Amino acid sequence: MKSKILFESQKHQWLVLGRDSEKQKEVVDTNEYVILSDENVMLLDPGGSEIFSQVLAALCRHVDIEAIKVIVASHQDPDIVSSLAMWLDLCPGVKVFCSRLWTGFIHHFGMGTAMELIGIPDKGMEIPIGNSGNSIFAIPAHFCHSSGNFSFYDPIAEILFSGDIGAALLPTSDTDLFVEDFESHIQYMETFHLRWMPSSAALREWVQRVRNLRPVMICPQHGAIFQGDNAEKLLDWLESLEVGIHDDLSNPELDQRMAQLRNNRDFSV
Repeated sequence: MKSKILFESQKHQWLVLGRDSEKQKEVVDTNEYVILSDENVMLLDPGGSEIFSQVLAALCRHVDIEAIKVIVASHQDPDIVSSLAMWLDLCPGVKVFCSRLWTGFIHHFGMGTAMELIGIPDKGMEIPIGNSGNSIFAIPAHFCHSSGNFSFYDPIAEILFSGDIGAALLPTSDTDLFVEDFESHIQYMETFHLRWMPSSAALREWVQRVRNLRPVMICPQHGAIFQGDNAEKLLDWLESLEVGIHDDLSNPELDQRMAQLRNNRDFSV
């Protein structure tokens, strides 16, 4: 698993872990982001249970596991948060934040581990990074894949963790961690967004909210990171994207088969 420092100041650092070449081919590749602020560690979308050992091994090379104070989840999917019970068994005092809509659902990943989840209100909130005195901000991203969905913004690093917005399904784990050619990168994003983003209006509202923040880097949960001009190109592309149900879902053969079964049903029983 590759790791790279995305931002570093005297007491504040962003780290990305990704491109796991050892994962099973059926498992979707994910990026795990780590904020280290004055010796307090925050994990953003810590990943699925299938890659817990790889993430833990990579993380141990950079931080003291006992310094993990906060975990945040952008939404409820298993690829981002099904490892939560394992992290809580390792660090039982960690505070976990997720949308208020998903607290009851994420508890299903508990596997017998006690979970105390802090629900993020729909309008977002400030989330302290342990006792560092610094915070990130939960930015509403509802209906941009999930009905209870958040992005997270760090005003010190000026980095936005966008969750599945801007995500790309890359063909190999050998690709760079950063987007180099935006136009050629669209092919890895387009199908995902057309299928998984249900609302163009919600996407445009999110884009406007993010434009006001002016992040220098946008970090998705899958694929490559956008920085500089490519961050602005991503916002332009998302703003113009028309998403929702466009495909013809008719299935004459299936309709015919169901009609046949109805007609052959014996109502005398």
